[in-house]
Amino acid sequence: MKVRHARPLVLVVASLLLSGCAALREFRPAVEVAAMTPGEYITLKRGDILTSGKLSAATLDTIRVAGLDDDGACAKPEAAGCIQALSNIQGLSNEQRLSALSELWLQQAQTLPGAEQNAAPAAGDLRQDAWMEVARHAYAYLFFSERTPAERAFEDRQTQVRDYYNLAVQEAASRLFASDHGKAAAGAAGEFRDGLWVVKLDQPAVGAASGQSREALPQELLPASSLSFAGLRRTFRRDGFGAELVAVKGVDPVTMTAADVDTNAPGPERPKLRQQWQPGPAWSEMPATAITALLRFSGENLAQLMSTHEAVLSVHDPFREAKIDLHGRDVPLAGNFTAGYGLWLARSGFNRQSLYSLFGREQGIDHPHLYLMRPYDPDRRIIVMIHGLASSPEAWVNMANELNGDEEIRSRFQIWQFYYPTNMPIALNHHVIRQTLDEALRHFDPQGRAVASRDVVLIGHSMGGVISRLMVSSSGGDALFNQFLAGRRLDDRRRERLRVRVGPLMHFEPVPQVERAIFLAAPHRGTDVAGGRLGRFVGGLVRLPLTLLEGFADVLDDLAHGDAAQPGRKRRPPNSIDNLDRANPFIRAVAELPISPCVRYHSIIGHLDPEVPLARSDDGLVPYWSAHLDGAISEKVIRSAHSVQETAPAIIEIRRILREDISRQGDAPTSVAGCRG
Repeated sequence: MKVRHARPLVLVVASLLLSGCAALREFRPAVEVAAMTPGEYITLKRGDILTSGKLSAATLDTIRVAGLDDDGACAKPEAAGCIQALSNIQGLSNEQRLSALSELWLQQAQTLPGAEQNAAPAAGDLRQDAWMEVARHAYAYLFFSERTPAERAFEDRQTQVRDYYNLAVQEAASRLFASDHGKAAAGAAGEFRDGLWVVKLDQPAVGAASGQSREALPQELLPASSLSFAGLRRTFRRDGFGAELVAVKGVDPVTMTAADVDTNAPGPERPKLRQQWQPGPAWSEMPATAITALLRFSGENLAQLMSTHEAVLSVHDPFREAKIDLHGRDVPLAGNFTAGYGLWLARSGFNRQSLYSLFGREQGIDHPHLYLMRPYDPDRRIIVMIHGLASSPEAWVNMANELNGDEEIRSRFQIWQFYYPTNMPIALNHHVIRQTLDEALRHFDPQGRAVASRDVVLIGHSMGGVISRLMVSSSGGDALFNQFLAGRRLDDRRRERLRVRVGPLMHFEPVPQVERAIFLAAPHRGTDVAGGRLGRFVGGLVRLPLTLLEGFADVLDDLAHGDAAQPGRKRRPPNSIDNLDRANPFIRAVAELPISPCVRYHSIIGHLDPEVPLARSDDGLVPYWSAHLDGAISEKVIRSAHSVQETAPAIIEIRRILREDISRQGDAPTSVAGCRG
């Protein structure tokens, strides 16, 4: 019995041994389970060639489903044959195929020889073709596969493929621009020919409202994603479709007047750029502009799109366009609202030039200049920012960035910033700033009918707050001029000459376009610091521009002859620090001027030491009694030193004021009742 039963058992064992291990595997479970952490799950689900350097799980699954893994054409997915094999395989959905091919082309674009960062492009090289294929396959997936983008709105895969498209457009556009060293490489028909592809340039009127040529190409084109900024609290951007770029349109007409201030170009390029600079009006657009680029491919269906090598490259202003119509669908347009602003400030050299200006150095500026932070938009109201003593537009770095980053405020307002020589007398800066603002508004809107030409908001810090207050005040006819001449013994000829030369500086009415003003740490009644030992010492170092001294030589002579105490003795002309002394006749006179009843105004005041009672407090420079204004709609006291405009509470307060203003005015801005139609 034992022998009879043992023999079949031996035969079974022998059979198993002869058949190898495959049969033994039949006795294992078909499926085994292992624990996975949430982090591992998210990494598996969302990781791809961009985030991990490895193909996504979705692409690898598509390769396996197609039977191209192991010993197939995609055993090494980076091989060129894998793309061809996956293109021809049957049984896959268009979504699976196109999304996988987009990532495989991206892998190839990144691994081709010369694909390292900052490598110079060569005409017709394979990398440009690869980037165009990434964009084409991603575009086809998004708009020509089985489901619409809206039906995939919450899927990680669509976000991945959109990122492939955006990166591909960024790289393709940058390479096309750089292929001829930033010159106009497009032919007469606006076409770029590179490799297998013909790309037509469709440039909408970005900046056209400000008189710029539609065809003008920038001097420099930079991916916004490649720029990182220190000194900015946040980078504001909008997720969506398209490549976020910064177009550097030219050199800064102000900082380029100073020989040793950094420019937009490295040293070897600087002389060439300097030769291109030409003096212009007293205003200009910020030279670095945010744009969003799109590649659109020819074809009404998937077959047509995949058979073409033609595309259209279009350029859009993300400040004006939040979405775009593509194939009958509203698609959110990507946008970066910080990169252009940050690049401009980083390259400006304002920090040094503002000090040169204060001390009258040759490298400084001698007249105010107005910067438009984006191309003029007739349908958005204007915020005018005026910085303080020894400062520049850098004073508003986070304030302006966060206002532009606020979608509600960005959709209703555009920001203009004045840059002016802070050594000049306040009366002169105020006069020229008024003139410049008026000329700019007349230039852009001669009839004064645009939304931008009314209900302007002024925001002034420190001495800029004093200037802002003068812009919404009345001099009371000749009262201020007469007070200026009080105590001087002048003959009729000298008095009349002073009336002609100085009178316009002392005679003004509220700027009619201004509806609201916000004063930050503004010494409306002066400060003891300016008249103290330190203030007198710094004031003695301040030098007025030679152009001013020469231009007003006759005025200084007349004033000297009219000096009752010491006739004929020419005294040092007062500078801005002298004007801020609480005992200065000018600051005492203008402190009493009435603010227009048509203007709503607000105060934001720094309180450095909370243990000091508010009435006796200061921000280190400006006392509360000088910054406080009766009749203000609101007054916000913030624990802060003098640079209160840099603080988060001040920015939050200004956002509150602007949002309240928007809510009050609604869709059709209206002025204070009884002031203006």
